[in-house]
Amino acid sequence: MRHALYFTPPADHPLVLAAERWLGRSVFPRDVPAETIGGVTPDERETLTADPRRYGFHGTLKAPFRLVPQAMPADLHAALEAFGAERAAAPAVRLRVSSLGGFLALTPAAPAPGLDALAGDVVRRFEPFRAALSDGEIARRNPESLTDAQRENLEKWGYPYVFAAFRFHMTLTGRLNDAEAARLLPILEAHFAEALAEPVDLDRVALFEEPERGRPFTCIRLERLTGAAPDNQ
Repeated sequence: MRHALYFTPPADHPLVLAAERWLGRSVFPRDVPAETIGGVTPDERETLTADPRRYGFHGTLKAPFRLVPQAMPADLHAALEAFGAERAAAPAVRLRVSSLGGFLALTPAAPAPGLDALAGDVVRRFEPFRAALSDGEIARRNPESLTDAQRENLEKWGYPYVFAAFRFHMTLTGRLNDAEAARLLPILEAHFAEALAEPVDLDRVALFEEPERGRPFTCIRLERLTGAAPDNQ
């Protein structure tokens, strides 16, 4: 079993509903009807979205990890509840559909230092729960392709893209060639236009669970941030 700390809006948020329609799956306990979107059929999307569909609609704050032997899931739940009571929400952020390293994702339309700070706080606060990476887990990150700073992050924090290397994104497709990306970008911009008309509140941290390697992730807790100040102040 692995856990992850992600951002996702609540289940009834228009952005979540639009993303579920595109991915064909919900991380919440409900079914999503199959439909054709912008000429893209469910069968075609099954291939285009295989990886993000398994992880579910989310933005990574702390990447998936196994619990240290001395911790129980209940301890993680209690820590998240405490974090939510102490930590203030980050300022709302406007998102847009972007091409990001060969795939399409929702990314901030402008620099979002409050979001970056929230992600850093989550990484630090929940690090005591993370078991050390196995050799196989390290190898899956292709460390030879990482920068020195990213390899150091991988060794110290279990994920290459934290702190200065963090780039918030909510993945919508797998790897695409140039023609696929050019075709899908306007389709996704149109599909998400209404849901992205207003900034998205960053007032929750979600706990996701993968029951065993390769199984779909689900959201098992969505904790509101109701505290008075950032965790690092």
